[in-house]
Amino acid sequence: MKTVTTLLLAAGLLAAADTRTFVGVITDTMCGTDHKHMGVSPDEKCVRDCVKQGAKYALYDGKEVYRLSDQQTPEKFAAKKVKVTGILYEKTRIIKVEKIEAAR
Repeated sequence: MKTVTTLLLAAGLLAAADTRTFVGVITDTMCGTDHKHMGVSPDEKCVRDCVKQGAKYALYDGKEVYRLSDQQTPEKFAAKKVKVTGILYEKTRIIKVEKIEAAR
């Protein structure tokens, strides 16, 4: 029993270690880093319109675009700078979102 408890505790600590904070701008997977080619402005409207057309909400951190697992909360932050707390799955480039909040 003691071994099982130790293993569960170790697994929990490893999972917590993967949680990080990402800072960037809420975008969409269609436009990614540049909304100008769509001809829709402001960027906030472009992001929402692209999502309505089937794109997914994403985070652009200045280098990479990461798809977000939460597809409801980002709507209110479209084209705004945010802090996303979650776990990045490197293979799929998806952040499993725990929390999204406005960045200063």
